Amino acid sequence: MKPADLSNADRIALELGHAGRNAILYIDEDRNADRPFTLHTYRPYGYTPDRPVVIVQHGVLRNGDEYRDFWVEAADRHKVLIVAPTFSNDIWPGVESYNNGRVYTPAGNPRHVDGWTYALPARVLADLHAAGITDGQPAYLFGHSAGGQFVHRLMSSQPHTPFRAVTAGNPGWYSLPTLELPFPEGLGGVGLDDGHVERLLAYPMTLLAGDQDIATNEPHLPSDPPALRQGPHRYARAHYYFEAGRAEAARRGVPFNWTLQSVPGIGHDGRAMSVVCASLWFDGGMPDADTLTRLAGQRVA
Repeated sequence: MKPADLSNADRIALELGHAGRNAILYIDEDRNADRPFTLHTYRPYGYTPDRPVVIVQHGVLRNGDEYRDFWVEAADRHKVLIVAPTFSNDIWPGVESYNNGRVYTPAGNPRHVDGWTYALPARVLADLHAAGITDGQPAYLFGHSAGGQFVHRLMSSQPHTPFRAVTAGNPGWYSLPTLELPFPEGLGGVGLDDGHVERLLAYPMTLLAGDQDIATNEPHLPSDPPALRQGPHRYARAHYYFEAGRAEAARRGVPFNWTLQSVPGIGHDGRAMSVVCASLWFDGGMPDADTLTRLAGQRVA
């Protein structure tokens, strides 16, 4: 039987049963049978199904293999499984299919929320459990740049139960936590409701913002009017989004549990932000000053 003829769980069990890197075809038969994507994975020696899983969302370059590799050192030290769902630009074209979640049909009508691209990481986690690779415990979720856009919009629209900790690093802009603005500037007009907004505000999501991510004219920085209203660069926009969340929670009288973590000396660098995120999750705090100095000055989208 060819790998493409196996179920997702069978492919995962076959390919992830040993240590090392892998690339696994994934087909969402429910709603995206004609749109496969790839799971770039790393299983360290010593990993067992009761150990954590980290879902890593790549940036605009669709380089899930590189983002997986950014996490290999942490995976080896902490015995965690890395899974980077990778959406090729050929099959999942442009910001509408990835960053913006394929929310609208070609005719401009909103799809049901279960059919958005943001629903797919939870299905991957369910198949990892069905394959016996994990024990089904909630996973960690990280995304950088376009992946950070993906992650915070996932948390705005999807159930939170699959995830134990969520971090969005250096998104180019944000969907503000209000139903008064249409998606993707806000969360309005696509079937989301007050419950979605209030669950998002209450979740302890971390926003990682490199304090040197301050370019105002780089080619992948969103520059349309809704993005510019959030600030001139990514660092400013992270603060704008955080304050918008705080204000919306106060207006509604509901909990606000986000954290905005500034990262000194770091610009738009997926490798550095991966190291910082891994340190926060698994080492209990920010990397030391020497590590941040070593990481500073790199740039990987």
